[in-house]
Amino acid sequence: MTVLVDKNTYVVVQGITGREGSFHTKAMLDYGTKVVAGVTPGKGGQSVYGVPVYDSVYEAVNKHPEINTSIIFVPSPYAPDAVYEAIEAGIELIVLITEHIPIHDSMRFVRYARLRGVSIIGPNCPGIISPGESKVGIMPGHVFSKGKVGIVSRSGTLTYEIAHAITKVGLGQSTAVGIGGDPITGMNMIDMLELFREDEETEAVVLIGEIGGDMEERAAEYIRRSNYEKPVVAFVAGRTAPPGKRMGHAGAIISMGTGDAESKVRAFEASGVKVASTPVDVARLLKDVLKG
Repeated sequence: MTVLVDKNTYVVVQGITGREGSFHTKAMLDYGTKVVAGVTPGKGGQSVYGVPVYDSVYEAVNKHPEINTSIIFVPSPYAPDAVYEAIEAGIELIVLITEHIPIHDSMRFVRYARLRGVSIIGPNCPGIISPGESKVGIMPGHVFSKGKVGIVSRSGTLTYEIAHAITKVGLGQSTAVGIGGDPITGMNMIDMLELFREDEETEAVVLIGEIGGDMEERAAEYIRRSNYEKPVVAFVAGRTAPPGKRMGHAGAIISMGTGDAESKVRAFEASGVKVASTPVDVARLLKDVLKG
């Protein structure tokens, strides 16, 4: 059992003929992901690395009814329409790689997706991988290995660094999800903690947070209130960020006593979560908590 993606994940790539879309389509195919169709309006009838291209998601789903997942590489002005198109075509899981989507647009399609029972990962995210099963995203597959640790991350590159450290100590990952660093995301840390709680393969969870917003504080509260049974290890990026300085990252907005690194660390520790001081330290703490 894995979380969200597995060998029964069938993918349509929206924006497949663009530079990013075609590059990552090949990487996903090389990993073994079942990419069965692509969509670029006006480019129907072409193919990218053997994947047939259609003019609409509706057409792709009609030709390939097994499709249950979409990954979107559409430029930000058109990405919200791509999300609505995927929802209306009956897609169950949408991975939205695109960055620079206005917050009010994200708020609208995230709410609409929830009302329709559709899961969105992103925007501005690296995607999701269940090692050895499926990769729907842009992460380097070789740093991940099949194992028993679930990863939920707001950061792209830190996900890879920490996953590599976990792989090196022999624990591996059940599923790793980069939920994105924007202030508004589809699935959040609590959503993922609930899925990992039900997953028999996952024995421990890593939360990779960063300054800005209050998602980590809310996740810590959820862990405490729900008596979360599985051990959780956290890392918070940005502890050396200068106080009062507005950071460039879209999600790094600190206000009213929440959002800074220390408030997140305090919240995690108060909920019994071990907090690593460095990315590599995450793997050592995991080995400690999984000994018993």
